[in-house]
Amino acid sequence: MLNPKATLLCLSPTNSAMKNILLITILALVAGCATSGGSANSGTSAKFRPLGGLAANAVTCSALKETLQPDGRLEVRANMHNRLGKRIQVQVNCVFKDEQGFSTGDETPFQSLILDEYGQKTVTFTSLNNKAKGYTVQARLQR
Repeated sequence: MLNPKATLLCLSPTNSAMKNILLITILALVAGCATSGGSANSGTSAKFRPLGGLAANAVTCSALKETLQPDGRLEVRANMHNRLGKRIQVQVNCVFKDEQGFSTGDETPFQSLILDEYGQKTVTFTSLNNKAKGYTVQARLQR
């Protein structure tokens, strides 16, 4: 035999609303897991790409500035930001790309950068020729 109080609780509007909220939350989580994870930093059009999971958690690029030099070369300034509460050492480089997104062969060597706790520093890269129309700044943790 059914308990009348338990039956009333199951049919109450509050319980129904909670079920709807739970269903919406589950659907949102499933939809979030189905996306490409870090869509701002993935694909060929990304301007900043952390190399490796540790770098993705530790360092971000808080601002990018592009300047076209008078001779046609591209200059890129990147603000690298430490997201951790400890001092880290990262290596940063820039791959310059043509208008179709392919590398021009102009890739800067990795520069070592020491970032204090939650610190930020600006790194500047300049292309060697005037073929560069785009770029990707890459960062990895130095071991």
